[in-house]
Amino acid sequence: MILKKINKSFTVCKVKNINEIDFSDEYCFVGKTDEELSLVCTEGKAPKDCIEREDGWTAFRIEGTLDFSLIGIISKISAALAEEKIGVFVVSTFNTDYVLVKTENFENAKNKLISLGYEFI
Repeated sequence: MILKKINKSFTVCKVKNINEIDFSDEYCFVGKTDEELSLVCTEGKAPKDCIEREDGWTAFRIEGTLDFSLIGIISKISAALAEEKIGVFVVSTFNTDYVLVKTENFENAKNKLISLGYEFI
């Protein structure tokens, strides 16, 4: 399986108002529930007035379009990284999945996944 590092630094945050989100950002993932409005975006595009914010995430995506019948892709990646004590934040789109790890853990995460046969581009 091919994984591609996204060469940007990301922020994960809780936002007060959806109108504060800059949807022109190349990467903008929004999750809304009855309890919160969450945003993952590039660090420079986070709203100034976040409820909570955590910077310093690096992302990689699973290359290609994943069929919905595929099972266990994220579970295998997250289990491998859990063995190394590396936490993940996952965002899924219609086509694929994005895995974010804290930037200081990225090289360890990459090396672990390469050792298991994943390829990084």
